[in-house]
Amino acid sequence: MTFSISRTALALSILGLAAGSAAAQSQAAPDMGRLLATGGVIQVEGAGGGGIVPWALITGYGTRDSWGANAHYTYISTQDYRLDTYGVAIGLADRVELSVASQSFKGSLVPLDNLNLKQDILGIKVKLAGDAVYEQDSWLPQIAVGAMFKDNKGVKGLGALGVTSVIQLGAKDDSGYDNYVAATKLLLEQSLLLNLTLRATKANQMGLLGFGGDQGDSRKLMPEVSAAYLVNRHLAVGAEYRRKPHNLGVDPEKAYYDVFVAWFPTKNVSVTAAYANLGKITVFNPQTQRGLYLSVQTGF
Repeated sequence: MTFSISRTALALSILGLAAGSAAAQSQAAPDMGRLLATGGVIQVEGAGGGGIVPWALITGYGTRDSWGANAHYTYISTQDYRLDTYGVAIGLADRVELSVASQSFKGSLVPLDNLNLKQDILGIKVKLAGDAVYEQDSWLPQIAVGAMFKDNKGVKGLGALGVTSVIQLGAKDDSGYDNYVAATKLLLEQSLLLNLTLRATKANQMGLLGFGGDQGDSRKLMPEVSAAYLVNRHLAVGAEYRRKPHNLGVDPEKAYYDVFVAWFPTKNVSVTAAYANLGKITVFNPQTQRGLYLSVQTGF
């Protein structure tokens, strides 16, 4: 099923109210007044943060009197699969973040060599307390809450097996949402960024294999952590870990993790490269999936 009218209306209402409130505080032209790299990069589901974990930081370089925006493309390639994500995000008044992303997941090994999964993601994030940059004398991290509304577009390439929907693979639903709270602390003196995110979810492989399943259909609270060291003002290195639920018998889902390098040559461009481990993805191809993560972001 796709998003119901009521769910879509609710999501759009929330996005509109948050955008309107923040836009009322923002000036017409972006000021790009925040420090380099303090918007993070774009996470694989479209939110500002690391590669696989959303942070409490608001995307873009707009201050509380302005706004910022960016577009991104992310490519992940393992031995047997490929994930492409592209989208746009906007940060309003350093308070609200809105994002839209589209994911495409393809297989390359028999019997999943023609597999093609797609999903669209609407995201919202709202900063609640703290300031990662300017409150260095406080123990309080920057804290934000967020939601991701996800709509799976079905299964292509498995028509010969009679499979056209993730529900036929055991998922309970083909649309759903994640809620999360993120806390990010930037220690400028130590050149260190630390992040903890708690996500309530029942998404299978981020939603690419639907939501819930024969192994469980309840939302679970999953921890996600990131740590980054700022080598200099243009370069950061770090690692991330993301725990995930196991809801499908056909999908022995495991945690994701990565080790990354992020380069910020200017405020208009960033490039992130990583070694990513996505765990085992299906019983039809039960190898641990490891490979290259590459993301390019441009904006202001």
